[in-house]
Amino acid sequence: MMKIYNKRPLYIEKIKPFIDKDIIKVLIWQRRVGKSYILFQIIDELKNNYLVKEEQIIYINKELNEFDFIKNYQDLLDFIKKDDSEINSEWLIKKYIFIDEIQDIENFEKALRDMQALWNYDIYISWSNANMLSSEIATFLTWRYIEFEIFPLNYIEFLDFHKLEKWKESFLKYIKFWWLPYLKNLELKDEIVYDYIKNVYNTILLKDIVRRYNIRNIDFLDKLIIYLSDNIWSLFTANNISKYLKSQKINIWTNVVLEYLNHITSVYLVNKVKRQEIVWKKIFEINDKYFFSDLWIRNSILWWYKQVDIGKIIENIVWLYFKSIWYKIHIWKNKTHEIDFIVEKWSDIKYIQVCYLLQDEKTKEREFWNLLEIKDNYEKIVLSLDDFIDWDYKWIKHYNLIDYIYSN
Repeated sequence: MMKIYNKRPLYIEKIKPFIDKDIIKVLIWQRRVGKSYILFQIIDELKNNYLVKEEQIIYINKELNEFDFIKNYQDLLDFIKKDDSEINSEWLIKKYIFIDEIQDIENFEKALRDMQALWNYDIYISWSNANMLSSEIATFLTWRYIEFEIFPLNYIEFLDFHKLEKWKESFLKYIKFWWLPYLKNLELKDEIVYDYIKNVYNTILLKDIVRRYNIRNIDFLDKLIIYLSDNIWSLFTANNISKYLKSQKINIWTNVVLEYLNHITSVYLVNKVKRQEIVWKKIFEINDKYFFSDLWIRNSILWWYKQVDIGKIIENIVWLYFKSIWYKIHIWKNKTHEIDFIVEKWSDIKYIQVCYLLQDEKTKEREFWNLLEIKDNYEKIVLSLDDFIDWDYKWIKHYNLIDYIYSN
């Protein structure tokens, strides 16, 4: 199984402590973010540094026709254990099981439980649906799994994949052509990239949402995704969306909007960021923001983007950056002020304001003043694409976004 790929050490280093441990390793996130190649990278890690032999490795990819015969958990067990029946159980060698897009195997959790009960399986799986783990099989696996979120390329990975240097021009390419790893194999022309991205989007829409959730009102689903695409930095509720759709002569109940929103976020097409009240650390159930896992998908839905969208795009980039280094992210807003992001990892907490350019004093005052309203001692940062960063203000740091992402 020889695969040529760009390594993504950020993920391998996070997974390595769990290799050969009695726990199922689960790779999750949207389709085409590179989960399969992370699995290949783990396989090579096992061969090169753990002395695992080729015959100990079983790889199954449910997107390949050769594995169509694996329909359910019993087919899966029969395939994995087909050589074990002739060997004394006391002499079974350890096997390393890799199953890509396991959600396409009926009742697969039964096979996982069976293998997990034995000592000689180390299991790695991937899927593209958030709800499966939380609501469908968590009760079956209980403590037996650990999730690893695999994100699209961050800016540093983008530079590595496309052999580019850190520079404003390369960052603008990152903004334009975005994050899916496979794009390194394509000529970065609008029409070529658009065709590929549109195919990815259609697969997510039709296979992961419409087919899986038996969606009948596809027209409404499409309009809801368009609305989200055009409001990626706005605070809104399901009720707001319902009112908007009614203004477009679409009469949909709020609970239906919430149901469809849940379907869309379950496949990581868009991602919800909740509002947080700083004083009491209370998470509100209303006024969320939504960010796209890949903005080329967003732009393809809207037929490219307008220059006035640059602020939204920059904010989406900052969201992805902190997600890709495993920060928890919230937003904060009261009647007069709004903080773009509160990011937290263990005791490391930062307040982040994001702006395209601090082009005048009024803009500077607005971005810095919001942070000055926060009276605790955690780090407060303003990020922008200004070429020359010539001032901080009252302990609030101002960084060029490109420099900050590259150096942190």
